[in-house]
Amino acid sequence: MALRGAAAIACIARERATPFPSSKSPYFHLKFHNFPSHPLQRFTSHPNHQTGFKNQIRAIQEATANRLTPKKEYDQKEQLPGNWKIKMLYDGDCPLCMREVNMLQERNKQYDTIKFVDISSDEYSPEENQGLDYKTVMGRIHAILSDGTVVTDVEAFRRLYEQVGLGWVYAVTKYEPIATLADAVYGVWAKYRLQITGRPPLEQVLEARKKKKVEVCGDNNACKM
Repeated sequence: MALRGAAAIACIARERATPFPSSKSPYFHLKFHNFPSHPLQRFTSHPNHQTGFKNQIRAIQEATANRLTPKKEYDQKEQLPGNWKIKMLYDGDCPLCMREVNMLQERNKQYDTIKFVDISSDEYSPEENQGLDYKTVMGRIHAILSDGTVVTDVEAFRRLYEQVGLGWVYAVTKYEPIATLADAVYGVWAKYRLQITGRPPLEQVLEARKKKKVEVCGDNNACKM
């Protein structure tokens, strides 16, 4: 017991005799040398650290910008020449006709298969539309398939509606006697549509159009009906 007590006293004496490390101690410097006074100092106290810090900030900014900036999307791809499957020749001066045209144009944004041609436009060219002149197209609805085939009356509507996912509307008109009956009903509408929509007869419309062409074009043979 005496030996144990003496050993304990000697151990305590050694611990008290060991001085606390001073600021001049090498161990002290290894642990506390250049300890940053501010959290950001460890990124900026050395040139390499400063460059790394800037790179990190730039990467964060780019990542945030990419996340917040939405990708540009398009409801309808640009229609290229020959991309259409059917061309609709319509009378842009007919108010009732334009209701249907507007509906088809809205649907076509999703499908992009119909090319719309306004025959009432001064730029309308029969040469670019299978030789169909203004008077002929004004008589009834005409559509031109991409292979050059011309379709009229209810068949034209059926082909157009099929291209925008509404083929079921006119599906029954494929079969007889419905097909003949539908064409007969449409024929009556086409014959009197100008009067029904409050417009003058076709002869007067043609005369007014011809007069307008003369006033604009004069004797220029390049201007055609």
